[in-house]
Amino acid sequence: MPRAGLTQDRVVHEAEQMADEVGLREFTLAALAERLGVRQPSLYKHIDSMASLQRSISVRAKVELGDVLARAAVGRSGNDAIIAMSHAYRQWALRHPGRYVSAQVAPSPGDSDDEAASLAVVQIIADVLGAYKLEGDDAIDAIRVLRSSLHGFVTLESSGGFQLNVDVNRSYDRLIRGVIVALESWPRQ
Repeated sequence: MPRAGLTQDRVVHEAEQMADEVGLREFTLAALAERLGVRQPSLYKHIDSMASLQRSISVRAKVELGDVLARAAVGRSGNDAIIAMSHAYRQWALRHPGRYVSAQVAPSPGDSDDEAASLAVVQIIADVLGAYKLEGDDAIDAIRVLRSSLHGFVTLESSGGFQLNVDVNRSYDRLIRGVIVALESWPRQ
């Protein structure tokens, strides 16, 4: 019988917290069980495996990131939407480093929940980029440019890659403005 008060949702929630604290790849089921005050075998009443737990973290992280991006962009368009969404992206990634890494994991083929969560994040970005009237491959290229620019910056920042004595916030603002300039003068195929 499952321990009173221990649910699948609570197990995943605590795993998310641990992933943010120690890193997605660093936390163990043994440490999670200790944190929850149970023995490790008791976790298997609520999760199937470490892989299924990591998948749950990933799907929930994608949904949360999508919600954050959508809230930031709502009521805005064009450059204002890109700026707001980009800042929300960075703030969420830096506050939730383990979940952020998890949100970058591609869904397994046929995992409809994970595929939907992944697509929702990309669709929000595509909707924001709609103001630039890009279509087909141009739109896909623009989505990739924005995502990889933001991802590269926050990945370098979170891993301590920016040690020079220059304001990182200013650098991020310039990155966003550079992407906007690129979008405004996008070479059409």
